[in-house]
Amino acid sequence: MKRSKRYKQMENVIEKDKVYSLEEAVELLKNTPHPKFDETLEVSIKLGVDPRKSDQMVRGSVKLPAGTGKKKKILVFCEPEKEEEAKNSGADFVGSKDLIEKISKGWLGFDYCIATPSMMREVSKLGKILGPRGLMPSPKSGTVTENLTWAINEAREGKLDFKMDKFGSLNVGVGKISFSKEKLLENIRAFLNSLIQSRPQNFKGKFIKSVSLSTTMSKGLRVNLPKEFEV
Repeated sequence: MKRSKRYKQMENVIEKDKVYSLEEAVELLKNTPHPKFDETLEVSIKLGVDPRKSDQMVRGSVKLPAGTGKKKKILVFCEPEKEEEAKNSGADFVGSKDLIEKISKGWLGFDYCIATPSMMREVSKLGKILGPRGLMPSPKSGTVTENLTWAINEAREGKLDFKMDKFGSLNVGVGKISFSKEKLLENIRAFLNSLIQSRPQNFKGKFIKSVSLSTTMSKGLRVNLPKEFEV
């Protein structure tokens, strides 16, 4: 496979078997060559839980202090009498059965879903479409609520929802590489704190097995967790 000049430059900077500190990894990723767009800094984590066990499911949300750097397209499922509130609060798409039908036919032009509780019976029909994409509204993440204004504002101001995949892994974007090193580190620590709080109560063993950082187009850097996150 032919590698780009930028990729080869990065290979020359990264030490193959080194495990970096958070600070070292963020600084290195900020200072390596980048493409012409503002890449996302991504955190990839392998958990010690058994994804086959329903009581070891890991999911949660966190409000990133410095925001995500991405403008989300927000979709709201709600009753007709709440549509005006959703639109006035900044939702991009608002509706009920009309949107459910549109999504069931393949449309996915949004990044974030919110629903009122009474809509969930209908929205649940989209589970096989929204679930694998991390878009299914959930009471635990605050995306099933009567308070649409609050939920929409949270999404606009940097709320990040996360859910492990069927392999027990997580991959989340925690900001743009153009953010300062301090802001990126602040976002990463906020996410890790929230992840630890989402640890299943009955789980015993090492919760976070491995962590790596990368940008959208870069190789991953293995990272040593600070002691306060070793659980």
